[in-house]
Amino acid sequence: MRQTILSISNLSKTFGGVVATDDLSLDVEQGELHAIIGPNGAGKTTLIAQLSGEIFPDNGRILFQNKNITMLPPFKRSHLGIARSFQITSLMQGMDVIDNVALATQANDGHAYKFWKPARDDRDLRQSAIDALKEVGLEGREFEKVQNLSHGEHRQLEIAMALATQPHLLLLDEPMAGMGTEEGDKILKILQKLKKRKTILLIEHDMDVVFALADRITVLVYGRAIASGSPQSIKTDERVREAYLGTEGDLNC
Repeated sequence: MRQTILSISNLSKTFGGVVATDDLSLDVEQGELHAIIGPNGAGKTTLIAQLSGEIFPDNGRILFQNKNITMLPPFKRSHLGIARSFQITSLMQGMDVIDNVALATQANDGHAYKFWKPARDDRDLRQSAIDALKEVGLEGREFEKVQNLSHGEHRQLEIAMALATQPHLLLLDEPMAGMGTEEGDKILKILQKLKKRKTILLIEHDMDVVFALADRITVLVYGRAIASGSPQSIKTDERVREAYLGTEGDLNC
């Protein structure tokens, strides 16, 4: 039986009169890929921002490996083993690929005082960066400028930056956004490999990807979980069909 690595209890967050997270409770188990889906405005990105520490909830509690992290800042959560990718990539475009990954590892290790020295010159950081780049299929591109990479390769690099910190939990916010078919297939294969050894919380709009990857799926509507379970149970749930596509809709995948 799997252990719970992340436990969210009665989480609430409002922005003015808008309820973004509404008394939300869910668990993520060690080793699973747990997908969060929902219509636009369901509160998915707000949830992941609360889990990564970018914003704090108004009420509720977040436990990570039985430690209360509800009000911890992002860098402390990173040190505990939580890594996040963003819906919109945030990379140092004028730097080499390897430097982006090495700097991410360096920052996570708390060695900000070394920033004057190229991170790639640190043997351990360099090897960690090379290993992470190989894992996402960017071996041989280490000394390419980030600005010369394609959109899909930017996504691969962002995942490599997260992996290089040796996280226990990956928070992935729409890694397939803006992808063409070929690039999307490449990211899908990367995630299929990662799910065998990493715990992943995935936000994704592409239902084909979600149902191909997820062990469990939670459906959000207006910040509240209306269903949670196996992919098959979500496919046939009438509340999910109605929330997504109306009563005549169908979740094809």
